[in-house]
Amino acid sequence: MKAERQFPRVVITAKGTRWVEQGHPWIYEGEVIRQEGDCENGGLVDAVSEKGKYLGTGFLSEKSKIRVRLLSRNANDRFDAAFWQRRLQYAWDYRKTVMGDQTSCCRIIFGEADGFPGLTVDRFSDLLVTQTLSIGMERAKDMIFPALVKLLREDGEVIRGVFERNDVAIRELEGMAQNKGWYVLPGETPPESPMTVICENGVYYSVDVENGQKTGFFLDQKYNRLAVAKLAKGKRVLDCFTHTGSFALNAAKGGAEHVTAVDVSASAIGMARQNALRNGLEDRMDFVTADVFDLLPELAAKGGKPYDFIILDPPAFTKSRKTVDSAQRGYKEINLRALKLLPRGGYFATASCSHFMPSELFVKMLKAAALDAGVELRQIEARQQAPDHPILWNVPETDYLKFYIFQVV
Repeated sequence: MKAERQFPRVVITAKGTRWVEQGHPWIYEGEVIRQEGDCENGGLVDAVSEKGKYLGTGFLSEKSKIRVRLLSRNANDRFDAAFWQRRLQYAWDYRKTVMGDQTSCCRIIFGEADGFPGLTVDRFSDLLVTQTLSIGMERAKDMIFPALVKLLREDGEVIRGVFERNDVAIRELEGMAQNKGWYVLPGETPPESPMTVICENGVYYSVDVENGQKTGFFLDQKYNRLAVAKLAKGKRVLDCFTHTGSFALNAAKGGAEHVTAVDVSASAIGMARQNALRNGLEDRMDFVTADVFDLLPELAAKGGKPYDFIILDPPAFTKSRKTVDSAQRGYKEINLRALKLLPRGGYFATASCSHFMPSELFVKMLKAAALDAGVELRQIEARQQAPDHPILWNVPETDYLKFYIFQVV
């Protein structure tokens, strides 16, 4: 006799059923036919087909277009402390395997890719930084955060505290307010300072987890920065959209003759300069506060080929399908202008961090930019996000970073 389920049910359409059976963990509001039982916003529900077939159990979000985020497709799972402990252990064991001795600054939890829908946890030395983007995870965090800290400490890791970076508008789509601040661990006093120091690829950075990019620092380009460093020896490098100087510092550490780091943010440039001083690289670097879209044509107007290696790592130009066309024009403009500045034999690294700019569209844009610039591109490497940001093939949203390195011929 089939055991009676304890959770309320969400009945979904045939289209939604096919979507879930193909492996995607999201059920959109348009695929929900009805809710049965006492459903709570952020609570657990069973997703079933119109014929009553069990499809999985997940968090209900009554305010979001993503109405259900599946946690498990195993009808025998119990969503207790032991369940979350297993998931945390699995995520940490994976990082230790793929990151080796680089786990002191890495992403420990990458949302759906680790079975924690809507949750990001980054580690910066002795601080954990979380971003909670689903109401279900918000309700479950008091079970998850202390368990993760306990797991890491028992494995010999020093964790001083947990800082929440929920200052993002997407939370409002879930009916949650924006906020940021220390998560108070049971029986502990939060750290006094949100500042810490990390070492990535042998380069040291000061990280402000309260005010830095997203959770404090972008970790997904870790090995792409190393790839750039390997090619930088003896080169005159221009690093565009440098922010706190990560690509520029890796290029300088790799032996570049000189590196110019550019960003529109004066405060970011200030931190980049401090990071150069911290690493003893300031004598081969200069820092420019400027809009890259203005700077590149200004350099072209001056004539000559002042750089033989240009790096483009812009912020996401599109965060929705509606703006892909305008984003593509923006990407083409900066890539075209950069390619025109490079001499024959020069090197070029370019990236897009938007999921909505798929690889095929990004490649199409690069081909058009090279054609308009009158150059040919010889591909050295095609890269992606670091493996602590794993890609699930059944969840295309986890595949977002494109990174190419070329020689201009």
